[in-house]
Amino acid sequence: MKKDSGNSDFLYIGRKIGEWYRNNARDLPFRQTKDPYKIWICEIVFQQTRINQGLNHYNNFIERFPDVKTLAEAEENEVLLYWKGLGYYSRAINIHKAAQQIMNDYQGVFPSRYEEILKLKGVGKYTAAAVSSICFNGKMPAVDGNFYRVLSRLFADDFDISSSKAFSYFSELAQLVMPENVGDFNQAMMDIGSEICKPKNPLCGECPLNEDCLAFATQKISDYPVKTKKVKAEDLALTYYFVHRNGQFLIRQRGDDFIWKKLFEFPAAIPAGMQPFIVGSKTITHKLTHKNLSIEIFNVEVTSEKFWNDFITENQYLITDVEASHKKSFPKPLENYIQNSLKD
Repeated sequence: MKKDSGNSDFLYIGRKIGEWYRNNARDLPFRQTKDPYKIWICEIVFQQTRINQGLNHYNNFIERFPDVKTLAEAEENEVLLYWKGLGYYSRAINIHKAAQQIMNDYQGVFPSRYEEILKLKGVGKYTAAAVSSICFNGKMPAVDGNFYRVLSRLFADDFDISSSKAFSYFSELAQLVMPENVGDFNQAMMDIGSEICKPKNPLCGECPLNEDCLAFATQKISDYPVKTKKVKAEDLALTYYFVHRNGQFLIRQRGDDFIWKKLFEFPAAIPAGMQPFIVGSKTITHKLTHKNLSIEIFNVEVTSEKFWNDFITENQYLITDVEASHKKSFPKPLENYIQNSLKD
C-alpha cells in the first residue's frame, strides 16, 4: 500500500471505518446532539482528559452553563470552580472568553465555518475541524494524536509526528481515506485511537482496520508512530506560606501568566517579623505536562492579631477557611494541603 496510489484506492477504508462506527460508537451524551456549543465544550473538556474520567465534569458543566449566553454572563471564578478537577485551567479561561466573543462578534450564534470557529479564543485546528464536521458537515479531518497513531500504523508511515509539518502531512493522509460523512469519520477515529489502537497494548484483534494495516501485517506496531523530539520536563521549585489563625487562612488569586492561571494560592513570602510563627514545613512533588514541581509549604500559625491584620492590609490577601475554600479553585497540591492542614 502506497500513500500516493490515488485517493480512490483508499476510500473503502473510510467506508469501513464509517460502518464500524455505526455499529460500535460509544453511547455518550454529546453524541446525541449537533449543538455546536455542546460539541465544542466536550472537545475542550476531553482534550487532556479521558472520557471515563471527565464525563461527570462535562455533564455538570453543561447543566450549569447550558448555552453560550449563560457561560458568557457567568463570573470567571464560577467557571473555574465548575472546571475544578479537570486541570489545565487555561482551557476554562479560554472558553469563557470565547463565549463572550461569540456573544459580541457573532450575536450569540455559534459560527458554522471552520475558519470562523478557528478565530475563537483557545480553539485550535483540531477542535475547529471537529465542531465544523460534526455540526455543520464540514470537510476537515480532526487530526490529533489518535489520527497520528492510527494512520502511522495503517500505512506503516515513519513521518515524524513531532515535526512542525506533521499536522499538514497527516491531514493530507487522512483525506485519502476520508468518506463523505466526515463528522462520523472524525468521531470514529477518536474511538478507534483511544479504545483500540492505543499507544501501548493495542487491541489489534478488535480493530476494523487490521486487514489493511501494514504495521500489523509486518508485526511492527510498536515502531509507529515515530517521534524523535521529546520535550524535557523543567524542574521548578515553589515556596508557599500557609498563614493561618483561629481556623482561617490567607489566599490570593494568581494572574493569567505562567502556570495555574487565575487559581488561588497561599502567600509566596512573609516579612521577617513573622518567621517566629513558622511551626513546620512540608515539601510536595507534583508533575505538570512539562514541569516537575517541588513545592515547599511553610506552616505559619500566627498568634499575634497585629501581625495578622498588618499582613492582610499590606498585601490585600483574602481570608478564608476550609469550608469556604471549597467554593474556590486551587491547584491540586494546594487543595490537598488545605484538606489536611487544619484538622484537629
